[in-house]
Amino acid sequence: MTAKAPDTTRVRWREAWRIIASRYPPIALFERVSDDPAVCDVLTDLEQATNPRLRDEAGEIALVPPERRVSGPNASWVMAPFTHVNRNGSRFSDGSYGVYYAARSLQTAVKETGYHFARFAADSSDPPRREDMRVLLGHVDAKLHDVTKLDDKTRRLILDSESYAHSRPFALKLRDDGSDGIVYPSVRDEGGSCIAAFWPDVAGVPMQERHLQYEWNGRRFSRWFDYKEERWVSAS
Repeated sequence: MTAKAPDTTRVRWREAWRIIASRYPPIALFERVSDDPAVCDVLTDLEQATNPRLRDEAGEIALVPPERRVSGPNASWVMAPFTHVNRNGSRFSDGSYGVYYAARSLQTAVKETGYHFARFAADSSDPPRREDMRVLLGHVDAKLHDVTKLDDKTRRLILDSESYAHSRPFALKLRDDGSDGIVYPSVRDEGGSCIAAFWPDVAGVPMQERHLQYEWNGRRFSRWFDYKEERWVSAS
């Protein structure tokens, strides 16, 4: 049985941190200066129709209603997770739609993404390696469904550290009912907070803040290098 929707909370974060792999470049079609969605839609449709490379680059733009799209400098960082959907799913997606995840602090963002970096490396039996990561810094001002307002038992199921069996149908029902997203306690950083935005216009367009490098030592996510501060930081 799907959990009942919790109350919403007005989330106003001056800083919302997101970390993605640096290998993902900006998507030119979403970086247009025009703020008029109608103009952007016409140009996007035209270019995708005549250029297969651009069509592949932009992804499944039809998954995002025109009124919920964003455009302009750095907009591709917000649009990409919704048009290039992770078909394996995530905590709050079954793989049929995209979600923009962000954390209230850089520390929480590192711990959340570092966990998944290590999980992927372990599942792939990777030898020791490093990967460059891009840090995005945006802001949030939205009414989001608040997991902390669920009863204790339901909250534990939604935030299960190993299973998404309850969190996925919970999120899908909220999204289908018109929710803009979810605010929830970080699962990987005690005391941290995260959001899962269901649409690009909820998250706010971020800027690139710095680069990091994650290190997998063959057994775990061991440390990360901060290019901005020019230092290594232990991941433990």
